[in-house]
Amino acid sequence: MSEVYAARRERLRERCTAGGSATALVTRPANVRYLAGAAPRGAVLLLGRGEDLLLCAGPLADEAGAGRPDEALRVQALSGPGGDPAVAAADVATAQGADSLAVEEHHLTVTRHRAMGSVAPRLRLSDLGAAVEQLRVIKDEEEISCLRVGAEIADQALGELLESILVGRTERHLVLELERRLVDHGADGLAFATSVGTGPNSGRCGHRPTDRRVEEGDFLSVCLGATYRGYRCEVGRTFVIGTSPADWQIALYDLVFAAQRAGREALVPGVAYRDVDRAARQVLDSAGYAEALPTLTGHGVGLEIDEDPQLAPAAMGKLDACVPVTVEPGVHLPGRGGVRIDDTLVVRPEADGGPELLTITTKELLAL
Repeated sequence: MSEVYAARRERLRERCTAGGSATALVTRPANVRYLAGAAPRGAVLLLGRGEDLLLCAGPLADEAGAGRPDEALRVQALSGPGGDPAVAAADVATAQGADSLAVEEHHLTVTRHRAMGSVAPRLRLSDLGAAVEQLRVIKDEEEISCLRVGAEIADQALGELLESILVGRTERHLVLELERRLVDHGADGLAFATSVGTGPNSGRCGHRPTDRRVEEGDFLSVCLGATYRGYRCEVGRTFVIGTSPADWQIALYDLVFAAQRAGREALVPGVAYRDVDRAARQVLDSAGYAEALPTLTGHGVGLEIDEDPQLAPAAMGKLDACVPVTVEPGVHLPGRGGVRIDDTLVVRPEADGGPELLTITTKELLAL
């Protein structure tokens, strides 16, 4: 992996040089991990003149799933407590002879930016922008492998929950059980806060679980995700509690399923982000649910659960191969409930079989 991290840093260095800065400071944790192999709490990465340096607030500590720094990268811990690695990095860059430093202005606070300027007043600070985030969009096969394992873990946890008795249990109880099962099956942690919605709460995006108990005839919607070696994926499904769904539940489910399938089938290299959104959205829009739709159909996943690209109506850009995204349309009817179906997939060309589905829990409308 050392060669992989070095190649990533070199690509970033080329972008910085083209932008007029020979050095760069990366402070956003996911970006630090992408380039260095690990992101200890508060650590920053300096792409310096002559050598790169990972500066940490204190000694490295072993943490489950936190990763290990690239062996070829020099790691330096601040000698005293309370120091700021970003400020120390500005001082190091000056000592290396740098006259400019590209920084992630979208992540740095104003206070931190000023402190860096005060210790290195002759160092010109420029904006690195989202250069690292752009590099992260296309994943290599090792990254996709981590996402695949995370998806398997999430599928396992969800599958086991469906085999248990659900009626009478609260949303909070089901969330706790799902999260325990994720860790039991090997997740480093949660990809995001698990959501379970029952009855009128079902189908709501980002619903926070309550003490409402599962009842016969409810829709039950679940959205969960696992983190494995830093990579995050998600899966979401909707089920019916009882022996036979009502006609309106079947109709709504079939509609959302058709929208989700349209979105999945649109995932081909070269397609515009907004065209993927449009493929799923127009199915629901034409059925009269325009006002009940979420703001986007899906998004990228990786070291963060919500990355570029955004599959939204106004999104600019086109999909590349090896980009993992979610497709997660849904409809929520106030007072009645709703349906969400959420998969994580990897964009692949038709010659390679088309989009690779990572989350394989059945999308059949199960009566539990």
